[in-house]
Amino acid sequence: MNRQITTIARYTLLEARRTRLPQLVLSAIVLLGAAGFFVQEIAVTESTRLQTGFYAATMRLTGVFIIGLYVLSSVAREFSDKGLDVALALDLPRSHYILGKLAGFLVIGVLVAIAVSMPLALLAAPGAALQWGVSLAFELAIVVALSLFCIVTFSQLMPAASFVLAFYLLARALTAVRLMSAHPLTGADTLSHQFMSMMMEGLALVMPALDAWTRTAWLVDQPAVWTEIGVLAGQSALYVALLAGATMFDFYRKNF
Repeated sequence: MNRQITTIARYTLLEARRTRLPQLVLSAIVLLGAAGFFVQEIAVTESTRLQTGFYAATMRLTGVFIIGLYVLSSVAREFSDKGLDVALALDLPRSHYILGKLAGFLVIGVLVAIAVSMPLALLAAPGAALQWGVSLAFELAIVVALSLFCIVTFSQLMPAASFVLAFYLLARALTAVRLMSAHPLTGADTLSHQFMSMMMEGLALVMPALDAWTRTAWLVDQPAVWTEIGVLAGQSALYVALLAGATMFDFYRKNF
C-alpha cells in the first residue's frame, strides 16, 4: 500500500482512539448486554434465545449507527476545520486521501464488529457467532463507504446523515417491499402498481438487500452455510469498490 495512504489510515485510527470511540462502543456493549440480561429474566420460556436475539438485533443497529455517524462527523470536522485544505496543499493526491480515510474507517469497522460480537460467543455457538461477526464487518464496510460518499458529496452533516439513514432503511426493507409489490392484494394490473414494481426491481439491481447480512436467525436457529458468507463478502467488496470510485469521482470535481 502507498505510504501516503497508510499514513492517512494510521492517523484515522489515532483520531478514533482520541475521540473516545472505543469507550462509546464499550458503553454500548455493556448497556445492551445488561438489557439482554433483563430480557432473559422476564422471559417465560427460551430465555437464552430471547437474550441472544435481543442483543444481536439491537447491537447490529447500534453498530451501524455508531460507525456511520462517526465517519460522517469525522470527515465533516476536517472540512470545517480546513484540515483537508492543508493536507491537499502538501501535494497529496485526492485519491490517496479517499483511499487512506476509507482504509482507516474499514479497519475501525472491523474492530467494532469484533468487539460487539465477542459477547455472542458466550450466548450462542462459537461458529454462529463468528459468522454473525464476519457478516457484521461486511455490513459496516458498506455503511462506511456509503457514509464517506455522502459526506463528500453533500459536505454537510445533516443531509449526509439523512441520506445514509434512508438508504440503510430501504436496503433493509428492500426484499419485503419487492415481495409485496410482486404479490399485491388488489390493483395488480394498474399502471401505478406496474411502475412501482419496475422501480423496486430496478433498485434491487443497484442496492444491496441488507436483510441478507448479519441475520439473527444464524444465532438462534440454524447457522449459515459458509458459502453464503462468501457470497456476502463478494457483494460487500463490490459495493465498497463502487462507492469508493463514486466518492473519488465526486471529490475530484470539488474546489477547495
